[in-house]
Parts: sequence; C-alpha cells; structure tokens
Amino acid sequence: MLRFAQSPTADMHIGNLRVALFNYIISKQRKEDFIVRIEDMDKETNIEGKDDEILDILALFKIEYSQIIYQSQNVRFHSAMALQLLHEKKAFSCFCSEKWLDGKKEEAKIAKEPYLYDDACRNLPAELVIDNTSPFTIRINRPDKDINTIDSFIIMDQNKKPTYDFACAIDDLLSNISFIISSEKDKDNSQRQEHIRNSLQYDKKIEYAYLPIISNDNNFNIKWLLEEGYLPEAISNYLILIENETPQEIFTIEEAIQWFDLNKISNSPAFFDIEKLKDINKKHLKNLDAKELSRYVGFADAEIGELARIYLNEVSTTKELKEKIAPIFEVRKIPHNLEEQTKLMANVIKSAPYFEEYEDFKKYVIKETGSEEESFTKSVSLLLTNSEEVPDITNVYKYLKNYLGEIIK
Repeated sequence: MLRFAQSPTADMHIGNLRVALFNYIISKQRKEDFIVRIEDMDKETNIEGKDDEILDILALFKIEYSQIIYQSQNVRFHSAMALQLLHEKKAFSCFCSEKWLDGKKEEAKIAKEPYLYDDACRNLPAELVIDNTSPFTIRINRPDKDINTIDSFIIMDQNKKPTYDFACAIDDLLSNISFIISSEKDKDNSQRQEHIRNSLQYDKKIEYAYLPIISNDNNFNIKWLLEEGYLPEAISNYLILIENETPQEIFTIEEAIQWFDLNKISNSPAFFDIEKLKDINKKHLKNLDAKELSRYVGFADAEIGELARIYLNEVSTTKELKEKIAPIFEVRKIPHNLEEQTKLMANVIKSAPYFEEYEDFKKYVIKETGSEEESFTKSVSLLLTNSEEVPDITNVYKYLKNYLGEIIK
C-alpha cells in the first residue's frame, strides 16, 4: 500500500504533486493499492473546500486511488496508542511549561547547540504525576540507541491532540503502508515516525525514498499553473522529467509507468524551469487531436483546432491560445487609415461566391475592390483575424472560410 498525504490548509504546490505522482506510479508498478490521506487535524487552519480541490486536482492528473482517509477520523486510535505507550512506560506525562522550555531552547541557542528535551519529567514518581493538576503533554521515550536528532518528543499536546508525527505514524500503521516516497526535508519526520511504530512493536518495515527538493517549489502552485493554461499531461511530464533519466522527452503517465525508475532520479536539488514547462506544454498541445485542441479555445470543431495549431508556433499555453483565437470572433478594431478600404472589402466578401482556395478568393476580392496587394493583405488580415499580423494567411483562410459569414459583418 502506498499513499499520498496532503493538508487542506493551502494550495497544492508542484513539490506536493510530484510526490503524489511518484507514489502513484510506484503503486502501479508494484501492483499495490494507492490511497489518499487528508491531514485535517488542524481545524483552525483548514480551508473549507480545500480537500475537494485536492481530490479534483488528482483526478485531473489521472491519479487514481482506492480510498480516501481523513486523519481526524482516526483520533480514537491515536489516543488509544498513546495510552498503550503510557501503560507500557514507553511514554510519560510532561508538566514542563512553555516558558521553561523556551528558556532551555534559548540556552541551547546561545551555546550554539541543537535543542533536545532533557527528560526532566521522564522519571517523576507516580504520586507527583497523579496529584499534579498542571496541564501536561505526553512525550515518547527517546530511542535506546543514540539518535542525535531524536529526543523524548511530544506525541500528544496539552489538549490531548496528537502531534503531526504521531498521527502520521499511527495512520501509516493502520493503513498497512509498505512504501513512502517523500521530500528529503521530511527525513527527520520519518525517523520520528519509525521510532513511534517501533515503540508500539509494529514489526512491518516501511521502505522510504526521498526526493531532492525543488528549490523554487513555493513559487508555483498547481491551481495557478492550470489557470495559466498548462495541461495536466504536460505538468506531469515535466515533473517526472526533472533531474531524471527518461527514454524520451514527451510522454504520458501511462508510458512512464512502464519504465520509471526511482534510482535514476538525481540526488541534486531540482529547479522548476517555467520556460522548459512552456516548451513541453506546447509539444503536448501540438500532439492533441484537432477537435480536442479546439475545445481548449471554446469550440468543438476540427477546423478551429487546426486554426489554433497554426498559432502554436507563437504561443505555449491554452490561455495564450484563447487570446489569439477569441478576437477572431469579436467586433473588428479597424485603424482609421484602413476604415474605408476594409469596409469596401467586407461588403465584397459578404456577397462573394464560395472559394475553396485562398488564391482564388484573393484574386476575386482584389479585382472587385481595385485594391493594391499590400493594402489588401492588411485589410483581409484584419477582417479574418482582427489583427494585422497573421502567421500564415493562406492556412488561416483554409480553416476560416466556412466562418466568413459569421466573422465578417
């Protein structure tokens, strides 16, 4: 069993999605189930509807899961496991105040040493614990073997709410998780979670793999990328491609499942290059069927799809593509010096016979209007596209000839 865990307190970023993609791909390769866990324990910072947004994004990226688990539904298990550790004297009640702990942390800072809890409450006599009415947390005993980064850390706060590491450790135990891919910044958390499960005598070994961080992760959230017109397929493609050895540059998730190898991911920190994503996005757009491409600009017509494809030499996203296609079907903005010529030409075109080829159309309009070729080109470009600059007027006419009555009024 593999899982993707996300908190509903903020937008999903590229680093989060990369972790989800890799866990999903490995689950498919290992033929194991893949689940999604919504880590909603912090009720004060949860954003309403953010859980649905997370699930919608996963669906857009074709990341399928067998189950959704809300962490808050497991609170009774978290409490039961904490009581078990207390009963087995593998955890203890800590009455140290925040003020006292802050003082100890400041001392460590001045001494330029990492702060580790000194087990002040670990061996309190039972009568001092029972009779003590002060607020207390629950701390798990530090590991018997010396692990410099792990002390007797808190597993339940003063409100008896499980801490992040304790809740995650128990949830992974309950879900029978076998393999976890996460960011390398989560390595310390993983060690604490392993210690919790070991203390509970959970003997299943969970495998871990850590991905180098994406240095500018927080600059790009998934919702923004989608709104800017990047295809889910292109984003997935690029996130798998970053610092990786792949057999080809452009591929789908289904293809990646066939050859993906975690061992080929570089250990170096990654950098999210938006220009590279634009290039990959453009290639995915060009690979789309014409009718499907037309849907991204508001149509369901292969001819408009082919028209849009012409503009892909200039733009890279569906948002930019819409900005090129939309004006074609809007009211013309004609420069003052071309108004008379363009109005005459529009009248001729409206009453002209149908021409299959652009050259025949061009000869007819020039003859009927007495236009010079240069002024004809400017005016016909404005009439066809609402712009004087057209990438390929012959092909533009080819795909718009059946729309002349709609766009030239």
